[in-house]
Amino acid sequence: MPIHIPHHHDEKHSFSMAAIRDFVVGMSDGLTVPFALAAGLSGAVHNNVIIITAGIAEIIAGTISMGLGGYLAGKTEAEHYEGEKKREEHEVKVIPQEELDEIKNILETYGISEKTQQAVADDLAKDHKKWVDFMMRFELGLEEPHPHQAFLSAFRIGLSYAVGGMVPLSAYFFASDPIHGLMASSAITILCLMVFGYFKAKMTHQNPIKGALSVTFTGLAAAGAAFAIARWING
Repeated sequence: MPIHIPHHHDEKHSFSMAAIRDFVVGMSDGLTVPFALAAGLSGAVHNNVIIITAGIAEIIAGTISMGLGGYLAGKTEAEHYEGEKKREEHEVKVIPQEELDEIKNILETYGISEKTQQAVADDLAKDHKKWVDFMMRFELGLEEPHPHQAFLSAFRIGLSYAVGGMVPLSAYFFASDPIHGLMASSAITILCLMVFGYFKAKMTHQNPIKGALSVTFTGLAAAGAAFAIARWING
Protein backbone atom coordinates (compact mmCIF):
# COMPACT_ATOMS: atom_id res chain seq x y z
CA MET A 1 0.00 0.00 0.00
CA PRO A 2 1.90 3.13 -1.17
CA ILE A 3 2.33 6.00 1.28
CA HIS A 4 2.32 9.57 0.09
CA ILE A 5 3.45 12.29 2.50
CA PRO A 6 3.00 15.85 1.17
CA HIS A 7 6.39 17.24 2.22
CA HIS A 8 6.12 20.61 0.52
CA HIS A 9 2.65 21.42 1.78
CA ASP A 10 3.57 20.63 5.39
CA GLU A 11 6.82 22.57 5.21
CA LYS A 12 5.04 25.67 3.89
CA HIS A 13 2.42 25.34 6.60
CA SER A 14 5.10 24.95 9.28
CA PHE A 15 7.07 27.87 7.86
CA SER A 16 3.97 30.09 7.88
CA MET A 17 3.16 29.21 11.48
CA ALA A 18 6.76 29.95 12.49
CA ALA A 19 6.54 33.35 10.78
CA ILE A 20 3.27 34.16 12.55
CA ARG A 21 4.74 33.09 15.89
CA ASP A 22 7.81 35.29 15.41
CA PHE A 23 5.68 38.25 14.37
CA VAL A 24 3.45 37.87 17.43
CA VAL A 25 6.40 37.58 19.84
CA GLY A 26 8.24 40.59 18.41
CA MET A 27 5.25 42.86 17.94
CA SER A 28 3.66 42.18 21.34
CA ASP A 29 6.86 43.04 23.21
CA GLY A 30 7.62 45.92 20.86
CA LEU A 31 4.30 47.59 21.55
CA THR A 32 4.33 47.11 25.32
CA VAL A 33 7.93 47.51 26.55
CA PRO A 34 8.84 50.84 24.88
CA PHE A 35 5.33 52.10 25.69
CA ALA A 36 5.88 51.31 29.39
CA LEU A 37 9.34 52.92 29.30
CA ALA A 38 8.07 56.11 27.62
CA ALA A 39 5.15 56.28 30.06
CA GLY A 40 7.48 55.88 33.01
CA LEU A 41 9.82 58.61 31.78
CA SER A 42 6.85 60.87 31.09
CA GLY A 43 6.12 60.82 34.78
CA ALA A 44 9.70 61.72 35.73
CA VAL A 45 11.17 64.10 33.13
CA HIS A 46 10.06 67.30 31.42
CA ASN A 47 11.84 66.97 28.08
CA ASN A 48 10.75 64.91 25.11
CA VAL A 49 14.34 64.62 23.88
CA ILE A 50 15.23 62.48 26.89
CA ILE A 51 12.28 60.18 26.25
CA ILE A 52 13.04 59.88 22.54
CA THR A 53 16.74 59.19 23.18
CA ALA A 54 16.01 56.60 25.85
CA GLY A 55 13.24 55.08 23.75
CA ILE A 56 15.42 54.68 20.66
CA ALA A 57 18.22 53.20 22.77
CA GLU A 58 15.78 50.71 24.28
CA ILE A 59 14.35 49.78 20.88
CA ILE A 60 17.84 49.14 19.49
CA ALA A 61 18.82 47.07 22.53
CA GLY A 62 15.49 45.25 22.53
CA THR A 63 15.72 44.50 18.81
CA ILE A 64 19.18 42.96 19.24
CA SER A 65 18.14 41.04 22.35
CA MET A 66 14.89 39.74 20.87
CA GLY A 67 16.59 38.85 17.59
CA LEU A 68 19.33 36.96 19.40
CA GLY A 69 16.71 35.14 21.45
CA GLY A 70 14.90 34.16 18.25
CA TYR A 71 18.15 32.97 16.69
CA LEU A 72 19.05 30.81 19.68
CA ALA A 73 15.52 29.38 19.84
CA GLY A 74 15.67 28.54 16.13
CA LYS A 75 19.08 26.87 16.52
CA THR A 76 17.87 24.89 19.51
CA GLU A 77 14.80 23.70 17.59
CA ALA A 78 16.93 22.61 14.62
CA GLU A 79 19.47 20.85 16.84
CA HIS A 80 16.71 19.06 18.74
CA TYR A 81 15.16 17.87 15.49
CA GLU A 82 18.51 16.61 14.14
CA GLY A 83 19.26 14.82 17.40
CA GLU A 84 15.90 13.04 17.41
CA LYS A 85 16.26 12.19 13.73
CA LYS A 86 19.65 10.54 14.29
CA ARG A 87 18.17 8.54 17.16
CA GLU A 88 15.28 7.35 14.95
CA GLU A 89 17.67 6.48 12.10
CA HIS A 90 19.67 4.38 14.54
CA GLU A 91 16.59 2.63 15.94
CA VAL A 92 15.12 1.62 12.57
CA LYS A 93 18.43 -0.10 11.80
CA VAL A 94 19.13 -1.67 15.21
CA ILE A 95 15.62 -2.54 16.45
CA PRO A 96 13.47 -2.55 13.28
CA GLN A 97 10.79 -4.88 14.66
CA GLU A 98 10.08 -2.59 17.62
CA GLU A 99 9.84 0.37 15.26
CA LEU A 100 7.45 -1.56 13.00
CA ASP A 101 5.30 -2.32 16.03
CA GLU A 102 5.29 1.39 16.87
CA ILE A 103 4.00 2.17 13.37
CA LYS A 104 1.13 -0.26 13.88
CA ASN A 105 0.39 1.18 17.32
CA ILE A 106 0.21 4.68 15.85
CA LEU A 107 -2.13 3.55 13.07
CA GLU A 108 -4.27 1.64 15.55
CA THR A 109 -5.11 4.88 17.36
CA TYR A 110 -6.72 6.07 14.10
CA GLY A 111 -8.95 2.98 13.95
CA ILE A 112 -7.07 1.42 11.02
CA SER A 113 -7.48 -2.33 10.63
CA GLU A 114 -4.68 -4.72 11.60
CA LYS A 115 -4.27 -5.87 8.00
CA THR A 116 -3.79 -2.31 6.76
CA GLN A 117 -1.45 -1.55 9.68
CA GLN A 118 0.80 -4.41 8.60
CA ALA A 119 0.68 -3.35 4.94
CA VAL A 120 1.62 0.23 5.78
CA ALA A 121 4.43 -0.89 8.11
CA ASP A 122 5.85 -3.25 5.49
CA ASP A 123 5.69 -0.56 2.82
CA LEU A 124 7.43 2.04 4.99
CA ALA A 125 10.14 -0.47 5.92
CA LYS A 126 11.23 -0.56 2.26
CA ASP A 127 12.41 3.05 2.43
CA HIS A 128 14.30 4.04 5.58
CA LYS A 129 14.04 7.76 4.78
CA LYS A 130 10.23 7.63 4.63
CA TRP A 131 10.23 5.37 7.66
CA VAL A 132 12.21 7.84 9.75
CA ASP A 133 10.12 10.73 8.44
CA PHE A 134 6.93 8.93 9.46
CA MET A 135 8.25 8.29 12.97
CA MET A 136 9.40 11.89 13.37
CA ARG A 137 5.99 13.23 12.39
CA PHE A 138 3.61 10.76 13.96
CA GLU A 139 5.53 9.31 16.90
CA LEU A 140 7.40 12.41 18.06
CA GLY A 141 5.18 15.10 16.55
CA LEU A 142 8.16 16.95 15.05
CA GLU A 143 8.27 18.84 11.74
CA GLU A 144 11.60 19.54 10.08
CA PRO A 145 12.49 23.23 10.63
CA HIS A 146 13.24 25.50 7.70
CA PRO A 147 16.99 25.26 6.90
CA HIS A 148 17.41 28.98 7.66
CA GLN A 149 14.98 28.99 10.57
CA ALA A 150 17.36 30.59 13.09
CA PHE A 151 18.32 33.54 10.86
CA LEU A 152 14.77 34.10 9.63
CA SER A 153 13.39 33.95 13.17
CA ALA A 154 15.96 36.47 14.39
CA PHE A 155 15.15 38.83 11.53
CA ARG A 156 11.37 38.58 11.90
CA ILE A 157 11.32 38.98 15.68
CA GLY A 158 13.85 41.83 15.65
CA LEU A 159 12.07 43.71 12.86
CA SER A 160 8.65 43.24 14.47
CA TYR A 161 9.99 44.52 17.78
CA ALA A 162 11.51 47.60 16.16
CA VAL A 163 8.34 48.43 14.23
CA GLY A 164 6.16 47.87 17.28
CA GLY A 165 8.47 49.96 19.47
CA MET A 166 8.33 52.98 17.19
CA VAL A 167 4.54 53.14 17.47
CA PRO A 168 4.34 54.49 21.06
CA LEU A 169 7.53 56.51 20.67
CA SER A 170 6.42 58.30 17.50
CA ALA A 171 4.02 60.62 19.37
CA TYR A 172 6.86 62.23 21.31
CA PHE A 173 8.45 63.54 18.11
CA PHE A 174 5.49 65.88 17.60
CA ALA A 175 4.18 66.59 21.12
CA SER A 176 5.06 69.79 22.95
CA ASP A 177 5.85 68.08 26.29
CA PRO A 178 5.99 64.58 27.82
CA ILE A 179 2.44 64.62 29.20
CA HIS A 180 0.92 65.54 25.84
CA GLY A 181 3.25 63.00 24.26
CA LEU A 182 1.99 60.36 26.66
CA MET A 183 -1.64 61.18 25.86
CA ALA A 184 -1.04 60.92 22.11
CA SER A 185 1.16 57.84 22.55
CA SER A 186 -1.53 56.15 24.65
CA ALA A 187 -4.22 56.79 22.04
CA ILE A 188 -2.06 55.46 19.19
CA THR A 189 -0.79 52.48 21.16
CA ILE A 190 -4.21 51.49 22.49
CA LEU A 191 -5.56 51.43 18.96
CA CYS A 192 -2.61 49.37 17.72
CA LEU A 193 -2.81 46.99 20.69
CA MET A 194 -6.49 46.39 20.03
CA VAL A 195 -5.93 45.75 16.32
CA PHE A 196 -2.91 43.55 17.05
CA GLY A 197 -4.73 41.62 19.77
CA TYR A 198 -7.74 41.11 17.51
CA PHE A 199 -5.75 39.68 14.60
CA LYS A 200 -3.48 37.69 16.92
CA ALA A 201 -6.56 35.99 18.37
CA LYS A 202 -7.99 35.40 14.89
CA MET A 203 -4.77 33.77 13.69
CA THR A 204 -4.62 31.50 16.75
CA HIS A 205 -8.36 30.69 16.59
CA GLN A 206 -9.18 32.47 19.87
CA ASN A 207 -12.02 34.84 20.68
CA PRO A 208 -10.93 38.04 18.81
CA ILE A 209 -12.71 40.45 21.15
CA LYS A 210 -11.29 38.78 24.23
CA GLY A 211 -7.85 38.68 22.58
CA ALA A 212 -7.97 42.40 21.73
CA LEU A 213 -9.01 43.36 25.26
CA SER A 214 -6.43 41.07 26.87
CA VAL A 215 -3.49 42.44 24.88
CA THR A 216 -4.66 46.04 25.35
CA PHE A 217 -5.11 45.62 29.10
CA THR A 218 -1.63 44.10 29.44
CA GLY A 219 -0.01 47.03 27.62
CA LEU A 220 -1.97 49.62 29.59
CA ALA A 221 -1.23 47.91 32.91
CA ALA A 222 2.51 47.90 32.19
CA ALA A 223 2.51 51.55 31.09
CA GLY A 224 0.31 52.65 34.00
CA ALA A 225 2.52 50.90 36.54
CA ALA A 226 5.67 52.42 35.05
CA PHE A 227 4.15 55.91 35.02
CA ALA A 228 2.92 55.62 38.63
CA ILE A 229 6.25 54.30 39.92
CA ALA A 230 8.19 57.04 38.13
CA ARG A 231 5.87 59.68 39.59
CA TRP A 232 6.23 58.20 43.05
CA ILE A 233 10.05 58.04 42.85
CA ASN A 234 10.16 61.58 41.49
CA GLY A 235 8.10 62.79 44.44
